[in-house]
Amino acid sequence: MTVGWIGTGKVRAREDGEAVEIVIDGLTTQAKYYKPLVYEFMRKEWASRPSWGDHVVEIRMEHVGEPPWMDLDNLAKALLDSIKGYLFHDDSQVARLLVERREGERERITIRSYPRRA
Repeated sequence: MTVGWIGTGKVRAREDGEAVEIVIDGLTTQAKYYKPLVYEFMRKEWASRPSWGDHVVEIRMEHVGEPPWMDLDNLAKALLDSIKGYLFHDDSQVARLLVERREGERERITIRSYPRRA
């Protein structure tokens, strides 16, 4: 069951079955910019409790034109730090992590997290 979007600013999120999807509009080359932005959204607007067990996290950065000069590993670390304690208790629970950059229709970052099934 898909629940409507929460949030009206640069960050919004929704639950889609067991998965949580977070969308961040816009891009910057500073990965550290995203940690407080997403953390504040989760702290103020996200009501669900974190869960235990292994999780899959997929992070997709979409850009228009030339890709921004950003290390994807730094982006992933900032985003994982911002959602831990809200979607899962600790980032050691991330059993599978996919981080990709690709051309899209607009500049944004999408995070999708869900429990890993055996």
